Amino acid sequence: MIHEVDEVLKGLIKSGALAGSGIDVAFEAPTRDWAARRNGPVVNAYLYDIREDTARRQSGKMPVHDDRNIVVRRRRPPRWFKLSYLVTAWTKTPQDEHRLLSAVLATLLPRELLAPGELPPSLAALDLSVPLTVAGVQTESRSLAEIWSALGGELKPSLDLVVTVPFPAFPEYDAGPPVTEGATVLVGGIDGDPPMSTGRSHRPHQVAAARAARKEALERKGALDREDPADTRTGRR
Repeated sequence: MIHEVDEVLKGLIKSGALAGSGIDVAFEAPTRDWAARRNGPVVNAYLYDIREDTARRQSGKMPVHDDRNIVVRRRRPPRWFKLSYLVTAWTKTPQDEHRLLSAVLATLLPRELLAPGELPPSLAALDLSVPLTVAGVQTESRSLAEIWSALGGELKPSLDLVVTVPFPAFPEYDAGPPVTEGATVLVGGIDGDPPMSTGRSHRPHQVAAARAARKEALERKGALDREDPADTRTGRR
């Protein structure tokens, strides 16, 4: 799914303030060799760190519904991973690079969440929004200076972009068939006196109607309890 996140980011960065500019977005490591090969202005989004967001880890199982809202499968909650990108601008002059970074920042700052409809099908199927943070406080173990040193390049102005993405957890489990009949109740004495009654079954629609009636009764009782006690004592409504 990481390559799909790359495509989403590429579309985001090339939209907004950079729409129609023709500026390319690259994901290669910004090494000296790469910088020497580029031909024009480029925004580079280098994925330098992948790690799980353990604070989001959940246990248990989640229901999977079909188009009739019937549970057909159960699966483990997804695992969330932080994808950290080093976003830099590459042009001929520092001023142009700063303009590019400003445009990228202006484009990404309003996008704190990516809705499922903006995600590729594999992520959209989870029906979860994806958090996105840009230029936040860096909490990872590696500093930017260490990253640039590993790349063999000189330190450049950059934006730290973090996308926290859910990854499906496997396996999935088939759910049992939906309940179509309610419970059957039989009443009778231990020694046969009185004799066992005829079984009575509650169907799902009957159970739903009973629950609705009980809810209505509780709401009515709550409304009466909220009335003015003085009005209740005098018999006025």
